[in-house]
Amino acid sequence: MPQYQTPGVYVEEVSSGSKPIEAGSTNIVGFLGIAQKGPVDKPTLVTNWTQYTKAFGGLHTNGWLGHAVYLFFQNGGTKCYINNLAEAPASEAAAEGGEEGAANDKPIVIKNPDNMTKLIIGSDNGPGQRTGLMAFNEIDDISIVCAPGVTEPAATDAILSHCEQARFRVAVLDAPEVLEGGVDSIPMPRDSTMGAFYFPWVKMYDTELDTEIFVPPCGGVAGVYGRVDSTRGVHKAPANEIMRGATALRYNLTDAEQELLNPKGINCIREFKGRGIRIWGARTFSSDAEWKYLNVRRLFCMVEKAIKEGTDWVVFEPNTRGLWKQIVRNITGFLLRLWKDGAFFGDTPEEAFYVRCDDELNPPESIDAGYVVCELGFAPVKPAEFVVFRVSQKTLTE
Repeated sequence: MPQYQTPGVYVEEVSSGSKPIEAGSTNIVGFLGIAQKGPVDKPTLVTNWTQYTKAFGGLHTNGWLGHAVYLFFQNGGTKCYINNLAEAPASEAAAEGGEEGAANDKPIVIKNPDNMTKLIIGSDNGPGQRTGLMAFNEIDDISIVCAPGVTEPAATDAILSHCEQARFRVAVLDAPEVLEGGVDSIPMPRDSTMGAFYFPWVKMYDTELDTEIFVPPCGGVAGVYGRVDSTRGVHKAPANEIMRGATALRYNLTDAEQELLNPKGINCIREFKGRGIRIWGARTFSSDAEWKYLNVRRLFCMVEKAIKEGTDWVVFEPNTRGLWKQIVRNITGFLLRLWKDGAFFGDTPEEAFYVRCDDELNPPESIDAGYVVCELGFAPVKPAEFVVFRVSQKTLTE
């Protein structure tokens, strides 16, 4: 408190103690792939398709990155970081220029390079020299990671491990384009609560090749995530949503076939007569039933990250009951806003969530060790995945 010696009027600013917690962005994507041009292993923020084409070129045949980013923006995506893992082969220019006349005579082959797994795993040589996935460690805003067309087990394992270590990110993974057997033979990624898996590939019009081709769906799916987050909120399952830009599917699935895939956590993309091509699944591929639904996983990521960033001011504050009350008040206000937005189940705030920071959680020995412990819980909304109407005959009675 200031010490005054001269008579007069003094005005002091006093903190109200209210430090609102804000929910951060949940739909910023980190893309890994091979671009037509542009910086290598320098994640670059892109906010529209025109900006992407100026920095990284357009659609090309040496990888699926361009197609995925195109579908991302088509489906409502707004921001993404592009990590171009390597320069496109020198033959790219010839393939797009001198061989235009032969394009219709030769089968179109688009694929990632053979060393894609090594490029994705990358290396950590310190700040400014990280490559592959490691380059995303410097960017806190990313909440979704996509590597279009990458299905190799080592690569998907690296992506999932990256998301698990980052804690607040989920991976959107593609199934292989071609089935070797029936739908029950689709190779699955390893068990994880931080990923979603989509099948089959979708057909889109390639403006460079002037024809329709099948492309991996992860870019369009990530765009749908952004669209749903913006219009409904991260608590809404990103399913039963139109896949814009998709004109057909690599495989048209039946209800019986999806019955085999849904319990495994394979989210199907299906075409319905008169309703278009829609994402028809919203699960992770985790064996843990607590994290079965993707929207629940992403909601917890958002809440945990918001609380972590919104309570930094607490560090080194005097560990008193007054501090505990401030923490409870700020977190309660944040969760109350989410409940009003429909993110939690419950008719009242008391049913939907609780926040505790008291003497029981903070005994003297815990305070002496420098800890302040706060406990909170909330009831996330679950999607109505199976809608059942029970119909019976009604008999007339006297």
